[in-house]
Amino acid sequence: MPSGVFGVMTEAGPGAISTDELFAGKKVVLVSVPGAFTPTCSAKHLPGFLENAGAIRAKGIDSIACMAVNDVHVMHAWGKDQGVGDQIMMLADGNGEYAEALGLVMDGTAFGMGKRGKRFAIVIDDGVATHVAVEDPGKFEVSKAESVLSAI
Repeated sequence: MPSGVFGVMTEAGPGAISTDELFAGKKVVLVSVPGAFTPTCSAKHLPGFLENAGAIRAKGIDSIACMAVNDVHVMHAWGKDQGVGDQIMMLADGNGEYAEALGLVMDGTAFGMGKRGKRFAIVIDDGVATHVAVEDPGKFEVSKAESVLSAI
């Protein structure tokens, strides 16, 4: 996985977490959505991972993290709205730099969304991607929690 830094909300306010802190020595499911509070992301994608968090962790996953090209305040508010608690880390890729480093940028300018991260899920073992599921435009199949759970 490429190196990078995500914005996270801490008890003291906006903070940061590096990919080294996030991935080193751990098994992580990294989920990307085109945007917080958007229809499929809020109704299906994030809730699916929240509902299946226990089953995913039972397969040896240490953390589930959700990233979007949104700022840390929006990601924090969306996590609160969805009730993720400590089940899912909400990661802000504010300028889309990590999505770009992965080569997984979606151009949503035609919809007034600018450049965003594609919808995907990656299973990472100690910094190495072991399963990569990138959705085709407009699809919601391979990156949903149930598909990832069966691939772990």
